[in-house]
Amino acid sequence: MRIALIIGVWLVALAGGVLLYIAKQKAESTSPAVEAEPAAENAKSSNEVAPAVADGSQVSFTLPDIEGTPTEFSTWDGKHRIINFWATWCAPCRREIPLLKDFQDAQADADIQVIGVAVDFVEDVARYAEAAEFNYPVLVGQEDAMEVAESSGVPFIGLPFTMIVGKDGQLIDTHMGEIFEDDLELLVDTLAKLDSGEITIEDARELL
Repeated sequence: MRIALIIGVWLVALAGGVLLYIAKQKAESTSPAVEAEPAAENAKSSNEVAPAVADGSQVSFTLPDIEGTPTEFSTWDGKHRIINFWATWCAPCRREIPLLKDFQDAQADADIQVIGVAVDFVEDVARYAEAAEFNYPVLVGQEDAMEVAESSGVPFIGLPFTMIVGKDGQLIDTHMGEIFEDDLELLVDTLAKLDSGEITIEDARELL
């Protein structure tokens, strides 16, 4: 019963956040434009979405950062990448951020890079980032960010959502829901074995 209650509360909170996001998006689309459009819209034409992981294709996309500068995913080629999709209105997402910051600090000398992708309005993300003091890059998008998540081949049904991409650009695994310390410990161990040749990428997917 306790587990069912926890799941029920999480689903209600998630649904509330999604409805809030949709309502805000509709309100902005019907009101007179007083500010520049979110930077994500400016980069939509350059967004490249990779096919699902099953065919071994490379993950490739372009999204703007908080300042509106289009940033290519290939910027971090040669590193394992943890792409964490989040939003300012998502409570589990906000809980993950301090953990991911600590993780990035711990992996400063390793070939692992955390990348945040905010499925949100750039103004809200910029305000939140002032207090959050991210130590990893944050990109921003709306529909185009969702398309990147769905390129994993996994239906994008809620946040947080995380893609794990290898140094060669191949999608290794996806994680639906909040990430915890145990998940990151397993991730580091699995990627180390992958780098050493102890396991294959298919083995890594099984472990994760």
